[in-house]
Amino acid sequence: MDIRDGFLNIDKPAGWTSHDVVAKIRTLLRIKRVGHTGTLDPMATGVLPVCFGRGTKVAQYVTEGEKGYQAVIRLGESTDTQDASGRTIKKVDVFSLDSNVIHEAVSGFIGMISQIPPMYSAVKIGGSPLYKRARLGEVVERKPREVIIKDIKILAIEGRDVTLDIECSKGTYIRTLCFDIGERLGVGAHLLKLKRLKSGLFSIGEAVTIEQIEALIKDGNLYQVVYSVDKALSSLPILVVDEMVAKRIANGLQSIINDAGRDESDALSGINKRYRVHDKRGRLVAIAYLGASDNQDSDLSSRKRLKIEKVLTL
Repeated sequence: MDIRDGFLNIDKPAGWTSHDVVAKIRTLLRIKRVGHTGTLDPMATGVLPVCFGRGTKVAQYVTEGEKGYQAVIRLGESTDTQDASGRTIKKVDVFSLDSNVIHEAVSGFIGMISQIPPMYSAVKIGGSPLYKRARLGEVVERKPREVIIKDIKILAIEGRDVTLDIECSKGTYIRTLCFDIGERLGVGAHLLKLKRLKSGLFSIGEAVTIEQIEALIKDGNLYQVVYSVDKALSSLPILVVDEMVAKRIANGLQSIINDAGRDESDALSGINKRYRVHDKRGRLVAIAYLGASDNQDSDLSSRKRLKIEKVLTL
């Protein structure tokens, strides 16, 4: 079975960069258009959604979901990269720390928090990634970013090492979270180990290794683990349009006014909402945003504008 579009839920091994995984999948599938939906550092393992073919066109929508991680934080030891790959810059005795104090400090990070991106990150300032500036010994001023920590649970405390279960929004730097916990405790800390358990729709329980992918391709069974583009977008509601509108979208139509289609779950009540657009045969046609018409004199209950964001017809 020839599969040219979709997503794979890869269980990234330690020591591989996210780019290494993409390059390997590109070689295995013999497809040029391959990407991923969220970088994992080389030391990290776990869920890495890889997109290919038309999947690369919708990766930005797939990254919107919550992330889940299991992290081991080492207290009393700070590094210049905020993780175990860096150089130790401070070491403090932590054996006098009470477990209740650790629990209180960790729980204090639940909710919306502000993070300053680490210097060793891919964030670009002035057109240059921060990690390149960091390697030159530079320290660049970075603007804080707001992220949401939905929940943190302490799974174990073993000496200096604390194992955390974390649910958070996209864009959260777990390294920085560990660093900030260490600063709040007054002893410093760094991220020792990290495993991503969830990225939106994709979870570790369904993730497959590179070796498993190779075996499935050899046996002609890769389809068993491929997420279709439509399935990967399942967090978006469906809007059904007739064949005439579907053809107009395929031919480059940018927007539609009035009764653009039928919401499967509701009678188009979801104004100011993003949809995956299906034709009447159930095929994915596009991703579009439904908003009110620009015509101020119109009845907004009947006049709506469907703005096409991505055309996905074959």
